[in-house]
Amino acid sequence: MTTTTRRLLGLLFGTLLSMQAMADHYAILTGGTSGVYYPVGLALKSVLDRELPEHTFSVVSTQASVENLNLLQKGEGIIALAQGDILSDAWEGNPEAGFPSSRTRIRLIGAAYPNFIHLLARSDAGITSLEDLAGKRVSVGAARSGNELNARALLGAAGLSYADLTLVEYLHYGESVELLVRGELDVVIVSAGLGVAAVTEASRRARVDLVPIAPEFIERRASMFMPGVIPAGSYPGQAEAVPTAALNNFLVTTSEAPDALVYRITRAIFDNLESIYAAHPAAEVISREGAVATLPIDLHPGAARYFRQAGVMP
Repeated sequence: MTTTTRRLLGLLFGTLLSMQAMADHYAILTGGTSGVYYPVGLALKSVLDRELPEHTFSVVSTQASVENLNLLQKGEGIIALAQGDILSDAWEGNPEAGFPSSRTRIRLIGAAYPNFIHLLARSDAGITSLEDLAGKRVSVGAARSGNELNARALLGAAGLSYADLTLVEYLHYGESVELLVRGELDVVIVSAGLGVAAVTEASRRARVDLVPIAPEFIERRASMFMPGVIPAGSYPGQAEAVPTAALNNFLVTTSEAPDALVYRITRAIFDNLESIYAAHPAAEVISREGAVATLPIDLHPGAARYFRQAGVMP
């Protein structure tokens, strides 16, 4: 074998190894770093790194649900977190929600934990109900994110639109809180799990209130929301429970992911829930039984195999 041939074979072998490494690198799609998706994603990575050591996982901060599902459709990611209402929009293909066509490749791993709508207002803004947002300065979340779509739906339930607000900002939670604390916003709408860092920070740094959302507004958007309660003491200075709107979050994958891999991922997650619980209080309600209680889209065959073996689905 000549020196040139050996070099060519070495280059080829190196290329094949590089391609294999790329093939075994998987992204976990989350949300902003001040939300709940991101720390939950870090916990998922920790579990998967331990249980599937032959693969490499990374956590990617995104604009959350809508972007996550579009990335999965493109084959960019192995696991994503997404809100249930956005999941249904993606499956059906809702252009207004950011899905010009059906996202046919998305598949369910299972339900995770609920989001609660945190209608966070400065105490000096004179806001006691959803209708009081008229004429106020409001951050609704990143444009075309699940948070923003939730905000738009809630305003609509109260007979309001963005045109009725003095100012609309499309900002991530951390940026929104900074403006709220400085008095440059009146309200921040946060759709996230209990104990979300942004609301905790705002509650520590400024006089703020969690504004209740009346049942009639939730009923008007029953396809998206269910009644929920933010328990007293969930945030600094919160003396009373706050009725609000809630909706489920889900763990999602892609139909392109091999059945055996998704089975192992699902087993790793749901056999190690204590590790996920430690990441964030919102995650403490995740369970095997709850994971398959509601299935808004098709369950991935690999996940279905695990849940059947676990005895929580036929």
